[in-house]
Formats: sequence, structure tokens, C-alpha cells
Amino acid sequence: MPNFEHPAYPEATLLHLESMVPCRESQVSSLLSIFGERQHFTFPSIFIYGHTSSGKTYVMQTLLETLELPHVFVNCVECFTSRLLLEEILSKLQSLSSENKHGSHVPCDTFNDFVRLFKQETKDLQDQTVYIVLDKAEQLREMEANVLPGFLKLQEMSDRNVTVVFLSEIVWELFRPNTGCLEPFTLYFPDYSIGHLQKILSHYHPPEYSADFYSAYINILLGVFYTVCRDLKELRHLAVLNFTKYCEPVVRGEANERDTRRLWKNIESHLKKAMQTPTTSQKTYLQWLSAHAHVELPYYSKFLLIAAYLASYNPARTDKRFFLKHHGKIKKTNFLKKHEKTSNHLLGPKPFPLDRLLAILYSIVDNKVAPTANIFSQITSLVTLQLLTLVGHDDQLDGPKYKCTVSLDFIRAIAR
Repeated sequence: MPNFEHPAYPEATLLHLESMVPCRESQVSSLLSIFGERQHFTFPSIFIYGHTSSGKTYVMQTLLETLELPHVFVNCVECFTSRLLLEEILSKLQSLSSENKHGSHVPCDTFNDFVRLFKQETKDLQDQTVYIVLDKAEQLREMEANVLPGFLKLQEMSDRNVTVVFLSEIVWELFRPNTGCLEPFTLYFPDYSIGHLQKILSHYHPPEYSADFYSAYINILLGVFYTVCRDLKELRHLAVLNFTKYCEPVVRGEANERDTRRLWKNIESHLKKAMQTPTTSQKTYLQWLSAHAHVELPYYSKFLLIAAYLASYNPARTDKRFFLKHHGKIKKTNFLKKHEKTSNHLLGPKPFPLDRLLAILYSIVDNKVAPTANIFSQITSLVTLQLLTLVGHDDQLDGPKYKCTVSLDFIRAIAR
């Protein structure tokens, strides 16, 4: 018997679904309960959130395709304006009710036009729920103010059996409009545990090797990389990348599949070297940050980053003038030294001590900030994200020094 139960779907379909989405049984069961019967009205909107690579997109796609429910899947990063987004949804809806797989272009300028055209495109689908899935939904906050509330009330406005599903990496509280809105049903996808990752990665073992042999390899791989990388896609890539090296003693006939000690010795140095190289997801993330500067950081992390930029590009002797209200009179002629008149953006960031960073932070934050462990942990997180760089060694007598590695455009976006 499958773990999932639903009277509208045959047991074979539910068993197939269970095999396709390992370690997400609780979330799928919740979604099946929410969906109900195909023809029943369900929640107007569902908000699914969780960290990257926690299975949100994959589970929704697999669920809708396996159960053969009419749906439209749109990535909000690709459709970066409201017009592109609305026209893409209408085009895909058109393909649901016609033989044209791609659908024709449907011009749509406003959300009112979208509701009218949506009712036309779904008149043949009224006997079952239509699902509109918006992946990377955090991009909706950059669009017109009526787009997000409009999607939340689409079922009411169109009088159609439709559910809008938002997939996001941030919590609903960062979405909620100030003017109020119809609240969605929220569902959390937690990160995969090490046991879940072991089970999922071991499932994709090469057919020429036994399942136990590949499972032992995945166990070694997770023992090395789990502390620095928990992204399922990245770990799957690392597993494929390093498996050939792990198998070398077996291929040469120097060890058998059960000789884990010899196999570990062969791959140990190779994995340690791989640990020093930024993963593909880290490189992509940093490139994305520098290109778009739309980053969800904790409240004080944003101020810390601004303070770090000011400390990196302003001479230390100017802090008194810039950050103290009663700094006294300073002659403009002697304010900047000759070498300081060259643009510091051409010279690059300069290192600064921790106490200077905190002093600038306290001056630019309106309310008082206590130097708690939370503040120091956020500094460490900024270093981990490579937004700050730790300069020198940990055993410095005068404390650690840092440099800010982000651009002026990035800081301007954060400051806004």
C-alpha cells in the first residue's frame, strides 16, 4: 500500500508518485489533502517556501504531471515584468485547451485585462481545478503593487476554479502588502537532513556497481561535504564528478568493493582539494549577487555591509567628520591629503579593524545596537558569503581585519 491515500486516484498512480518524491511524504500528503477532488474548489492560493534545493519546484511539477492536473508553470525570473508574466500565463493556458503545444501570443497590458482573458481561456476547463504555479515568486515584489494581491484573489475575481501556487525561498511575512490581502495557505519545505540526502543520492547508483557499494561512497562524500554544502543538486554533481576517482582501485584490481579503507585512502586527498574550490552554486550565487544586488539579508547584516563599505573606501581619519554630529570645524583645504584625492574606487578597498566597523555601524543605525553574539555571527556569515574578506591571520594581536568585496551599485541597492 502507498503512503499516500486519495480516493480520486488509483493506487498505482500514488505508488509511482511515492517513488518519484522520496523524503517528501508529509508535504505531498498535505498537498493531496488540499487539492481534494479534481472538480472541487480548493484554496485560492498556496504559498510554499523553503531554502534552495529543498524540493519545492520538483515536488510540485511531479505532483501535477503525475496526477495529470491542468496546470501552468512559470518562472518569475524569466518573466521579469508583469506584462511578460501575464502574457506567458495566458499563452500556456491557451495550449492547455488546444492542440497547439506552445499557444499563440496574447497581448495583455493590465491585470484587469488578464482577468478578462483568463476567463475566456478557461471556459473549457471549468469542470476541474486549474493550477497556476509561480516559481521564484519573490520577484513579484518588484512588480506593480496590484499584481500580488490580484493573484491572491484570482479565484474570486474570475469566478473560476483556479488555485495560484507561489514557490519562494523567503517567508510570507516578507511578501504581505501593507494594505492587506487575502492570506494564502502556507506550507514549509524543510532542508533535507543528512539521512534524506543519503537516501536520495544512493537511489541514483550506476547499474554496473552494486547499491551497497554506491551507498558507501555517498556516505564518504557526505561526511566530507555536508558541513559546507547541503544543496542536493550540487551534491549530486559532486557525487558524479568524484565517483570515477573512487572506483580507480577497483578498476585496476587493487581492491574490491568492500575494501572501504583502501578506497578512502585513494580519494581522501582528491576530496580535500575539491573542498578548497568554490562549488558551482556558490559561484553562480556570487555572480547573481553582483549582477542584481537583490539579496535577502538579515536586518543588521545590511547595515554591517554598508558600514564595511564605508570603512573600506573612506580614510580612517575622515570618520570623525562623517559620523560625529559635533566634530568641530575642519578646514576644507587640509581635510584630504594629496594621496587621498585619488578616487578610492580606483585604488580598491582597504582593510579595516573590527572595532572601526562596529563604530560606524553604531553611528548609521537609528536605534541602539548592542554588540551581541548575534551581530558577530552575522559578520561571520558575510565572510562565508564572500561579501566581506577576512584579512591576515586569526592570531593578530590587534584583532581581525576585513575588506568589503561588493560594488558601489550593490551597496546602493542595499541602502535603498
